[in-house]
Amino acid sequence: MSSIEALYSTAELTANALEDPVWSQAQPIQITRKWSGEPAPASRHAEARIIWTHESLIVRFVCRQDEPLTVNANPQLRTKTLRLWDRDVCEIFVAPGLETPQRYFEFQASPAAEWIDIAITFSANRREADFEFESGMTAAARVGPSEVIICMSIPWSEAIPKPERGDRWRVNLFRCVGLGDERYLAWQPTYSEVPNFHVPEVFGELRFSASEMRSEGSQR
Repeated sequence: MSSIEALYSTAELTANALEDPVWSQAQPIQITRKWSGEPAPASRHAEARIIWTHESLIVRFVCRQDEPLTVNANPQLRTKTLRLWDRDVCEIFVAPGLETPQRYFEFQASPAAEWIDIAITFSANRREADFEFESGMTAAARVGPSEVIICMSIPWSEAIPKPERGDRWRVNLFRCVGLGDERYLAWQPTYSEVPNFHVPEVFGELRFSASEMRSEGSQR
């Protein structure tokens, strides 16, 4: 099982810390394949990094962007945006615990900083999505020349409890960019017949490291 080590930051970061120096210490995670496992064009590659703190799980995506953005012309930032996945987004699916998850949580954010959080439950081969789920997540984004940076902060809660150092969870990371079936990229490809990110059996491992990051004057 592929794994990601998330280092612990004693400094509290927010989603707005898009270019904080502390990110250079986090493990880079390359998103370079389509959901099918085939290589994606380099112009659509993304790199993710994950940090955890006393308050939250934070994930940042740095994406190549050599084509026009597919985003909402009038972004809604105060509440979740339904069907956000029809546009350009980055996504993290996370499940507490190491077993193949029957319940996990989906978080998405767009280059316009729109966001959505969903609780997913599998039962008898049926997937149920709770769109009323409220994680308290926040998102931020920055669009630059040939690059998009997207960051999400997910606070610990009753549904997503703060882990202990050394705990191992399940995780997958995705990017949707452009139009058509070729737009779906995955860190751990799902190998489904049609584009589908909801295959928890292929999720990788997220290890919450006991190692602390060096303080570098964090941007809150």
